Amino acid sequence: MTLPPAPARPLIEVCVEGVDGVRTAQDHGADRVELCAALSEGGLTPSLGTIRTAVSVASVPVHVIVRPRGGDFLYSEAEFQTMLEDVRLLREAGAQGVVTGCLTPEGAVDLARTRALVDAARPLSVTFHRAFDLTADPVQALEDLVACGVDRVLTSGQRPTAVLGADLLAALLRQAADRIIVLGCGGLRPGSVGEVLRQVPLREIHFSALQPVESAAVERGEPLNFGTQGEQRRLVTSGEQVSATVAAARQAMG
Repeated sequence: MTLPPAPARPLIEVCVEGVDGVRTAQDHGADRVELCAALSEGGLTPSLGTIRTAVSVASVPVHVIVRPRGGDFLYSEAEFQTMLEDVRLLREAGAQGVVTGCLTPEGAVDLARTRALVDAARPLSVTFHRAFDLTADPVQALEDLVACGVDRVLTSGQRPTAVLGADLLAALLRQAADRIIVLGCGGLRPGSVGEVLRQVPLREIHFSALQPVESAAVERGEPLNFGTQGEQRRLVTSGEQVSATVAAARQAMG
């Protein structure tokens, strides 16, 4: 099976943390945002206040991650019920999409829970996130997501970067046909996004553009670290990096 034709331009989704990240991403060329909290943990469900405010200021679709904690994607029943409730709340808050993922201990898509999340989310768009990259059999996992009615899958081709995972990304794109969108990700930067798109004609791509920023707060006494970044540094979305990656992606497809 041959690869589908390259799109005129890929849809660009930027993964952001908080309302300021939404504004920065959309102002610098993002077509859609994935809204998260705690990107240092890989992204967790943001607060309802954050979701409502983000939706109110966004000029692009807002897809919200539903992930109650860091770590693996094997959730207790209480965690799963929390996920269903978060889906209901973000749907009522006006978000356009849900980003989530549940696996079994054997590394397969958790079919029952995925179907339940899709049903709870409708009519919103549903993305299965990079839990996919931990599945034991990506070919079967993709078929399972199609069967569950998932709209897109976020993947780097089960490798640390899309450059390294390009072969599997291409194979998944062939397999997906028009049944599910393959949302490519993984280390996409101005210097790498063109290489990936020339190999794999993705309709949609996803990246974050985070840079560390030192706090303006005056240090008092011995520094105390309450999180992985410490309290004198935080990660913010770089408008310059978003613009440069968007430009490189569009140039590669032009």
